[in-house]
Amino acid sequence: MAAFILHLKSCLPSAIRSLILPKKAYIRNTSGMAGGLQPASVVVLPRSLALAFKSFCQANSGPLPLLSQSEQDKWMLPALGTAPEARTVCPQFRKYEFGVCTGGLTSLEDYAEQLKDMVTFVLDCSFSLERALGIVGLSRRNPAGLSHAGAYKTTVPCATVAEFCCPLVVTMRPIPKDKLERLLQVTCSMAGEQGQPIHIGDPELLGIKALSKPDYGNCVECQPEDVPVFWPSQLTSLEAVISCKAALAFTSMPGCTVMTHLKDSKTPASCLTPKTVPEVHHISQDPLHYSIVSAAAVQKIRKLEETIAIDPGNRGIGHLLCKDELLKASLSLSHAHSVLVTTGLPTHFNHKPPEETDGPPGAIALGAFLQALGKNVSMVVDQRALSLHTKLVEDTVKQGVLKSQIPILTYQGGSVKDAQAFLCKDGDPKSPRFDHLVAIERAGRAADGNYYNARKVNIKHLVDPIDDLFLAAQKIPGISSTGVGDGGNELGMGKVKKAIKRHIRNGDVIACDVEADFAVIAGVSNWGGYALACALYILNSCEVHGRYLRKAIGPSRALGEQNWTQALPSITKEEKMLGILVQHKVRSGVSGIVGMEVDGMPFHGVHTKMIQKLLDISTEHV
Repeated sequence: MAAFILHLKSCLPSAIRSLILPKKAYIRNTSGMAGGLQPASVVVLPRSLALAFKSFCQANSGPLPLLSQSEQDKWMLPALGTAPEARTVCPQFRKYEFGVCTGGLTSLEDYAEQLKDMVTFVLDCSFSLERALGIVGLSRRNPAGLSHAGAYKTTVPCATVAEFCCPLVVTMRPIPKDKLERLLQVTCSMAGEQGQPIHIGDPELLGIKALSKPDYGNCVECQPEDVPVFWPSQLTSLEAVISCKAALAFTSMPGCTVMTHLKDSKTPASCLTPKTVPEVHHISQDPLHYSIVSAAAVQKIRKLEETIAIDPGNRGIGHLLCKDELLKASLSLSHAHSVLVTTGLPTHFNHKPPEETDGPPGAIALGAFLQALGKNVSMVVDQRALSLHTKLVEDTVKQGVLKSQIPILTYQGGSVKDAQAFLCKDGDPKSPRFDHLVAIERAGRAADGNYYNARKVNIKHLVDPIDDLFLAAQKIPGISSTGVGDGGNELGMGKVKKAIKRHIRNGDVIACDVEADFAVIAGVSNWGGYALACALYILNSCEVHGRYLRKAIGPSRALGEQNWTQALPSITKEEKMLGILVQHKVRSGVSGIVGMEVDGMPFHGVHTKMIQKLLDISTEHV
């Protein structure tokens, strides 16, 4: 038997000898150590599972960047170093039987016969976060000794392929918030997509309950000014091996790698473009959450914000504008799953209905695009306007403005408890029904408790206290809010009430006192709704943001771009929408005319030009 083993060793390719020969009883953490070679982790599976595992890696390329695999009919590990004694670090393996880890191995010598019917997969581990931290000027805070930094199983499911069904595993580093942007640019310059984190902020958003208890390795403690930043981990492969329950399988031990000669295919810094250069933006404090988007997408959304901020009514709204509110609002909406939209400013109190043509078109346009993204959308309106809005939604579906019905709700208030019960399942603030509220040209409560139109006329008798929902949302973690307005008396404009009182006519009386997290200012509120839809199109067409949204697992969402284009606001759809409002005798806000105009300005010529400008910005190639 001994003679046979010696003969076998002499016949094997040097690559596979690097797996079998080393038997020294020491363990080295090789994460971040390259020395000119490319480090990789190894998964060895029965040949019957090879095709499925390859597809699984391709479907989840973020945590499982597949470099190579041995050929189906040949027992070898492709393209490893030719002199294992000098060029490879002693690998250590985990052995799995039917999904259970049954021990650690310093070589696979005792399994030479079984390996003949197995396939070896090589996963890229070359991205060195420690090196990136050094470039940014952050000292290494890995656990002492030879242990590797902690990794965590999340509640985020990987894309399932055949027998392979497992959660995403991530690694975490605490990063001072003032270093986030620089670190992200360095990591993406070094490693392209593989250097991009998949989550920045509260670990519970990934289903991680305690950073002090990693599933692999040892935790790295966060300091007061740190933000937890998470990257996809190749340790996801261990969970995949567990899930397939193969009779026999092997993986690299966490923290230990094999050094290969395989070429690095990542994007060098010189190839980064505005479409791939990432930016970090803070979108929520409770829970703490940051988002990532490309510089090119940010540039477009800022152009949208600038475009809608013109002041055709000379109201002084330029003084209310806060930079990047449209960007942050759209980023927050992009991460949302269930959105509640409200509209309705009954300025024509002597007519029935008292509503105006500004508000509903913007709300419906945003709702249409949220539907295209697969989000749950509902609307909440005044009880007295329920019938009107129900008919509006029905007609928009019939005419193809909306793809499907939007549920119409009402809220007549009573107490903080009532508002919480409306927003949350069983009134439990830990289970919100909605994660984003949007008000578009919605009457907002002033400091004296009344509601006013632009002429200081009190319209409180026509308005239900939907403001209470926005106030309650401020105290419920996980619910963000956006207010869109053009005059200062709209729900959400409390965020800029000082400027309203100083610069808007009658502002000291009409200014809304209720804040939204984000205040989008537009010359006409409908334009703000259109701009939000366009910004969502830009974000979800952005590869950098799309990868962050899907946590680097599953196919790119850009596959749905054609449907998203059809869901954008258009001159044709908005003309139909305004025509529906005219049929229901809804009037222009300034003139009171029942006709094809909004805020006293004709649809054709003014609003059509704005819609086209927003579409041109959204769909242009940078």
